[in-house]
Amino acid sequence: MSIPPTMQQIGMTAPGAPEVMRLEEAPVPPAGPGEVLIRVRAAGVNRPDVQQRLGRYPPPPGASPVLGLEVAGSIAAVGEGVAGWRPGDQVCALVNGGGYAEYCLAPAGQCLPWPDGYTAIQAGALPETFFTVWANLFGHGRLRPGESVLIHGGTSGIGTTAIALAVAFGAHPIATAGSAEKCEACEKLGARAINYREQDFVAAVQEVTSGRGVDVVLDMVAGSYLSRNVKCLRLDGRLVVIAVQGGVRDPEFSILPVMQKRLVVTGSTMRPRTAAEKAAIATALRERVWPKLNAGECAPIIHATFPLFDAAAAHAMMESGAHVGKIVLTVG
Repeated sequence: MSIPPTMQQIGMTAPGAPEVMRLEEAPVPPAGPGEVLIRVRAAGVNRPDVQQRLGRYPPPPGASPVLGLEVAGSIAAVGEGVAGWRPGDQVCALVNGGGYAEYCLAPAGQCLPWPDGYTAIQAGALPETFFTVWANLFGHGRLRPGESVLIHGGTSGIGTTAIALAVAFGAHPIATAGSAEKCEACEKLGARAINYREQDFVAAVQEVTSGRGVDVVLDMVAGSYLSRNVKCLRLDGRLVVIAVQGGVRDPEFSILPVMQKRLVVTGSTMRPRTAAEKAAIATALRERVWPKLNAGECAPIIHATFPLFDAAAAHAMMESGAHVGKIVLTVG
C-alpha cells in the first residue's frame, strides 16, 4: 500500500464550539514499535471528543492531540514487533487519539477484525462503546444471564450498545430516555423503557421489578443520580459509573444504604488505561462478543454519517442529543 507523505486531518484553532474544528494538512505519522498505521475509512464520534474539543478532556501524555478515539480501515504499515497483523488487513481499533484523519496510529493489541459482512462505517462504530460497555457492564458490573440492569441514556452510543449486549448475553435491560420516541427506540432494541421526564425512574424501576430492584446500574450521569441509583439496586447490587455528565457530587448520597444492601459502587474511565489493559479487553471482545456480531445477534446502531470535513456538524448533532446510537465520520 502506497503511503503519501501528508494527509488531511481535523485540527482545532482553540477549545470552543464545533466551528473551531477545521480541515488541515499534516504529515502521515510512521508506525512505531508495537503500532500499526491505519488508512482510515470511518471514525466514530463520541462524547469524549466533544469534551476534548471544549478543553475539558485533555489527551493523556504522548497521545495525539487530534480528536477521535475509534477508527476502521485497512492497515497501511506495521511497526517493529507487531505480530498477527499485516498490511491490507481490515481492522477497527480503539485509539488514543488521532482518529479524525486519513491515517491513524493504533497499538496493535487494540485492533480487531471487521465482523463478517460489516462495512467500514459499521466497524468504525464498534470500538469505543464496545470496549467501554464490556469492561464496565460485564467486567466491573459482573452482569450475568438472567440478571436485570438499569441503563441510563439508553439511546446514546453507550446506551444502545449496553442494551444490545445485555440482551445478547441473556440479561434483562431497563433503559431511561427523554422522549416517547427515544423510549420506543430502546424498546425496539429489547429494553423496558422509562421516560425520565415523565416518571420518577426510581419508582418506575421498583414497579417493573415488582419491588426487587435491579442487579446492576450503568450510569453516565452521576451527580444527583447517585443516591437514586442506590435506591434502584437490590441486595448485592452493583453501581457502575462511567461518566459524570450531572456532576461529581450528590448531597443526598449516604453510605448507609450501600452497607445495608451490601452494594458495590465502582466506576472507570477507558482512555487512561494502559495498552496492556486495553489489549486484554480486545482479546475478551474477540473471544466473547465478536462471534455474536458475526452471527448477527447484536450490532451497532448508526444514526448518521458525515464526511470528515463536516466534523463540526457531527459534533453539533451529538450536542443536540437528537441522535439514537452512533454518529460516524466517513473518510476518503
